[in-house]
Amino acid sequence: MKSQLLLKAAMAALLTAPVLASAAAPVIDVYKSAYCGCCGDWVKHLESNGFTVRTHNVANPSDYREKHGIPNDLGSCHTGVVAGYAIEGHVPAADIKRLLAERPNAKGLAAPGMPMGSPGMEGSRKDSYDVLLVDGNRRTRVFSHHD
Repeated sequence: MKSQLLLKAAMAALLTAPVLASAAAPVIDVYKSAYCGCCGDWVKHLESNGFTVRTHNVANPSDYREKHGIPNDLGSCHTGVVAGYAIEGHVPAADIKRLLAERPNAKGLAAPGMPMGSPGMEGSRKDSYDVLLVDGNRRTRVFSHHD
């Protein structure tokens, strides 16, 4: 009798584990153009690093950057929103995970432009670039550096 109860409990745990795992995954809403291939590659990068992504093809992705407090001069081709933070451009998943762990008082992160070698922009060349933390006054500081 006790072994049957343990077996049922184990089966229930196995059946609910995938649901609990997906519920715990951070959800990022990504606003992008339907025609941008590198944005799709960035989404794949996020998914392969444990994020759940809801993709929204929009006419003007820059509207979402402005709405979430990221200055236009830090713009890229897409904006993500996760846990109240804006993620502008090709920010690596590891930086987003760090942001969510540290929870700084900020608008979000930006990888200005489209740096070669950043997630979604892989190719034959890899440039050094900074990911910037944008505060509530739209000031920035280097959050991480990538070579």
